[in-house]
Amino acid sequence: MDDDTEPIADGDTGLANLSLDLHYRQLSANGLSFNVAHGGEGNRLVLCLHGFPELSMSWRHQIPVLADAGYQVWAPDLRGYGDTDRPTGIENYSLPVLVADVVGLINLAREEHGVEEVTLMAHDWGAAIAWYVAIHHGSLLDRLVIMNVPHPKVFEQRLRTWAQLRKSWYIAFFQIPKLPELALNARGGDAFEKAFTNMAVHPEQFPPDVLAHYRDAGTQPGAATAMVNYYRGIRTKASRQFQEKPVGVITTPTLMVWGEQDTALGVECTDGTEDWVQDFTLHRLPGASHWVQQDQPEEVNRILLDWLNANG
Repeated sequence: MDDDTEPIADGDTGLANLSLDLHYRQLSANGLSFNVAHGGEGNRLVLCLHGFPELSMSWRHQIPVLADAGYQVWAPDLRGYGDTDRPTGIENYSLPVLVADVVGLINLAREEHGVEEVTLMAHDWGAAIAWYVAIHHGSLLDRLVIMNVPHPKVFEQRLRTWAQLRKSWYIAFFQIPKLPELALNARGGDAFEKAFTNMAVHPEQFPPDVLAHYRDAGTQPGAATAMVNYYRGIRTKASRQFQEKPVGVITTPTLMVWGEQDTALGVECTDGTEDWVQDFTLHRLPGASHWVQQDQPEEVNRILLDWLNANG
């Protein structure tokens, strides 16, 4: 466990709180202390996993809506992000470790927080992890919601095309030692803000206080390295062995919400998902970017609640 991260009391966070109705608590799983935005009560959990370079705050529009609908909601800062512990070393960001974090949080919810049903909802890197949780630990899940990340086998096929390889150039860049961190932290970390404003279809959904929160989190000591290590970790031996495990068809009911104006992942990445997911529902949003649940929150929330009600 990283000694630089201090425990945070319920309702408090080491980063400046936004004027949003978000409350935080520290929860321990897989040997780490996770900073978790939470809302609602009851035995039905929605566990929300953010992506790069996001935070638990990226679910700010979904947490209160789901809580009002009768769900208990947890949205952790993933390992290395925000006020969650930040271990060092690329091996601590390999795929099996990241999956174990989620499994640990789910087991904690079931064993100590009265949870009986689990919906795993995830975006970007969180969604990449969520796919593997569903593939290898599907018995832990009752429902799966994926936003703007393809199934691993579909992505494997798409990476054989020049169109997607060109979009995914940053993955190769992030393998370079130190340079990506320097680029992210340059000019006070404005790259963290531009990651959202340069891609968003609705930049008004990213007001100054939200952008400042992302920037402040990304420029904490060691934060940029931890974020980039997710990409470096996929090349470790542990990750390669994990990816070589047999992949069966996911039987967990699955909703995919996809912002069509994604400049990093082409909408073609949704094609063929039905070959790997038995019970699959796809909603494509032409007026949303890669940051779909932040870019078009009202529509995402409507789709989400309708699907949850139909699959409850």
